[in-house]
Amino acid sequence: MRISQRARSVAPFYAMEFGKHAAALEAAGRHVVKLSLGEPDFGAPPAVVEAMRDVVGSRPMSYTGALGLPELRLAIARFYGERHGVDVDPARVVVTAGASAALVLGAAALVDPGDEVLIADPSYPCNRQIAESFGARVGLVPTSAESRYQLDAATVGSYWTDRTRGIMVASPSNPTGTSVPADELAAICALARERDAWRIVDEIYLDLGDHDEHGRPPRSVLSYDQEAVVINSFSKYFGMTGWRLGWCVVPEALVPALERLAQNYMICASTPAQYAALACFTPESLAVCEERRAEFGRRRTLVLDGLAQIGLPVPVPPDGAFYVYFDVSGTGLTSWEFCGQALEEAQVALTPGRDFGVGTADTHVRLSYAASAEELSEGIARLGKFLATLT
Repeated sequence: MRISQRARSVAPFYAMEFGKHAAALEAAGRHVVKLSLGEPDFGAPPAVVEAMRDVVGSRPMSYTGALGLPELRLAIARFYGERHGVDVDPARVVVTAGASAALVLGAAALVDPGDEVLIADPSYPCNRQIAESFGARVGLVPTSAESRYQLDAATVGSYWTDRTRGIMVASPSNPTGTSVPADELAAICALARERDAWRIVDEIYLDLGDHDEHGRPPRSVLSYDQEAVVINSFSKYFGMTGWRLGWCVVPEALVPALERLAQNYMICASTPAQYAALACFTPESLAVCEERRAEFGRRRTLVLDGLAQIGLPVPVPPDGAFYVYFDVSGTGLTSWEFCGQALEEAQVALTPGRDFGVGTADTHVRLSYAASAEELSEGIARLGKFLATLT
């Protein structure tokens, strides 16, 4: 059987590979502390779970429209207004089978073969793979601890070429948990807009970002760029990873193209999941999610303090999401070797920097603090003992 060049060239998602290996060790009877995947341990808010129970068996589970359940699109639009002070027309909201499907639809609608797309190094690996699957030439833009591993307008401008047609930004980001300052992201978007380039902004972790000194949540890019394509999901803030439900907010002119693509690529997102997700936007569920966001802040402190005590430096503390990106160059191991040995010898699953780009591929490791405080404490203790064997 002839396998396509696309399939042959796509790289593994190493976080999933290490997760698979961890599962095999657990099946063999070993307790693995799983800090490799960005999967909140809380699950969906209780009201959402109850809503799913009520939905199943109470109505026919027929297809919804390709753009999603109208009630859910309206609820998402209202959420932007109430949480972020942004007026969003529900007609611009597209409900998808997870944020991954939203990224696929966005790339399918915007990328032509040969287009150059600028993405930060390090960044979420699937962004690169999806863009390249539609024929893009991905330009990885180096970042550093000084820029909080995020893009800035000056660097984007210096890497811009005549072939550049778009830019993909994530704030807060995976793997670093750092955000682009609002004024800097506005400048990046303005630069791209002036050059007639599209912007895909991944805000999947936006509502897990730190609030400011006045208690206000981070601003959505839609507050200063209504033409950006914004990606979001029910997976992270709402804890619904396995439900595979996400959305995007797109310019009005892009809606018909996304509808045609969605009709052909996925027909629609899961009908029962869409009905149940309506319960996400009740005061009860939002209060649960806010308490969980505060808990992630406590877990972050636990992890940062623990890594400092065992001698694993974190060059840039995160301000959102639930990731810490720490430096292992002082251990004498590459990040790949560190993660492999930590899993085999200490039964702690982590993700090597190879997943996220080039510049930090061998020197940095991502830890997800989406696990419980007890598991995080156990994982740090095991890593401390593992490091002692290296010295």
